[in-house]
Amino acid sequence: MVRQYETVFIMTPVLSEEQMKEAVSKFQKYLKDKGAEIVFEDQWGLRKMAYPIQKKSTGFYHLIEFKAEPKLIAEMELEMKRDERIIRFLTVALDKFSIAYNEKRRKDKEMPKVEESK
Repeated sequence: MVRQYETVFIMTPVLSEEQMKEAVSKFQKYLKDKGAEIVFEDQWGLRKMAYPIQKKSTGFYHLIEFKAEPKLIAEMELEMKRDERIIRFLTVALDKFSIAYNEKRRKDKEMPKVEESK
């Protein structure tokens, strides 16, 4: 049974732009190779964390929303644990309300705001 998931992962802030893109593309390729369908991606950029992790107070955040088999999640998370560029990750299974909310939020973001003239 295919379910929809959302994974946010934090990469170490000492990475160059190229190393960061390489890490992201590694997991994109991993998901596609295992038969997952990537629904949406968002690069949040460098952000301050609520508390230091591995003596680092900032990190590069990246979100991937995808459809996959449940057994793929454990395999992907194991792969993330092995990658020293990833300092934290969280995968959440989305229910129908979360999926609808995410789709609405994306549509609202796409529509340009019209300013009223006074």
